[in-house]
Amino acid sequence: MSHHDMSYAAVMSRKNEIMKASLGIDYDNYVQSPIAFDYERMMDETGYSIEDVARIQRETKVGNTPLFELRNLTQAVRRISEPGKGATILLKDEAANASGSFKARRASISAYEAARKGFKGMIAATSGNYGAAVASQAVQRGLKAIIIQEVFDSRGVGQPEIIEKGRKCEAYGAEVLKLSVGPELFYLLLRTLEETGFFNASLYTPFGVRGVESLGIEIAQQVRDGYGKDPDAVVITHAGGGNLTGTARGLLAAGCENTRIVACSVDLSGLHMASDHDFNRKSFTTGHTGFGIPFATWPDRVDVPRNAARSLRYMDEYQLVTQGEVFYVTELLTKMEGLERGPAGNTSLTAAITLARGMDQDQVVVVQETEYTGAGKHHNSQLSFARENGIEVRRGDPKDSVPGKSIVIPERLEQVWGSVQDMDRLRLSYLRNAAKQYPMESWKAEDIQFLAADIKVTTDWVHQQMAELPSIGEAE
Repeated sequence: MSHHDMSYAAVMSRKNEIMKASLGIDYDNYVQSPIAFDYERMMDETGYSIEDVARIQRETKVGNTPLFELRNLTQAVRRISEPGKGATILLKDEAANASGSFKARRASISAYEAARKGFKGMIAATSGNYGAAVASQAVQRGLKAIIIQEVFDSRGVGQPEIIEKGRKCEAYGAEVLKLSVGPELFYLLLRTLEETGFFNASLYTPFGVRGVESLGIEIAQQVRDGYGKDPDAVVITHAGGGNLTGTARGLLAAGCENTRIVACSVDLSGLHMASDHDFNRKSFTTGHTGFGIPFATWPDRVDVPRNAARSLRYMDEYQLVTQGEVFYVTELLTKMEGLERGPAGNTSLTAAITLARGMDQDQVVVVQETEYTGAGKHHNSQLSFARENGIEVRRGDPKDSVPGKSIVIPERLEQVWGSVQDMDRLRLSYLRNAAKQYPMESWKAEDIQFLAADIKVTTDWVHQQMAELPSIGEAE
């Protein structure tokens, strides 16, 4: 037990050394400037090949999950599409992983690495499926797990979904520290890492993202085997960005150069995620714009010095859907396809319906994950909770819903439309955030190259924005 100063400011100031000790990655090796770093070298130097990852995951019941064709749903979409339109919708059933979500892929390499380096346990700060994944992977590698979870608002009320995830972590033998919503989560994480000497199983390390690459590789192989072609589009629920980054990197590693990478989040605009008042006025704990937008427009707002999850680097399109649309599609998947799955994966299934309507029938759109459901994760308990918190729940046109005030559930499939985000607005917002970290006049050629790669544009595009936006450094 260290006798350091444990005040908030002191612990936060030791962030880098705590991270280094708890991860074994020296981020200083990769950093080139306040904004630029050698991303590909950082990813390569995890020391795990694609084959290593597949072998490690096989040992702990992760990966090789089935890919299902949603025949009935595809037919339903074709009935409401223009003639010749309505792509085949495929679903990668990640609920088949130990712990019930794709997050098992993210936790698997961290658990292996922690055991290999002689750590006694792992720690993760998460309210979600990742905690269960860390607990499940840790127990298989003979490690302890501590999960730090934001559960309650100031009234002591916790969302049913978060409570269910805490239960699942405890079922795998993890110790769960339950907090109220607020900034102390990161502080407590750092303190606990320092006090225990455990491994930091952060979501945003190269280990976490490399573990998801296997998902992209499997999708490429399964679609080629079943349909004789590459997937035309892959839709990915987007929150912190690791799901999208890892899947896209896997698809590229498998040679799917022309597959469209589509992000999808639930539109909760207007709700502040760290606000005590708004915390229980949202019926989704993840996969929403409260994470999706901030993480896309500045990935390095995380618990490691440089985030390996960089969604704008890989994203071609960004769809938003409403809570009501996702709940409707969740019900549809159950009733039409006999698959009861949690709302998070069904966020991207909702966007896939919209995409399929505009694509040709010989095309293939893949929803790249499902998650387990049950108890508090079930959409019915989420809707009851919404009603208890004064949210109006009704049937109608989902376009009329107001996040935090009403959830409008569609009456028929035609009303599932979602809406497309303006990608260039997100990219500009990213550049503004970069300018806040490091003034534009200091950007060198390598900074501009890094920024261009990080938002999937040319260096000319970045130069043009810099010229046109003298006020780019001003906060939005």
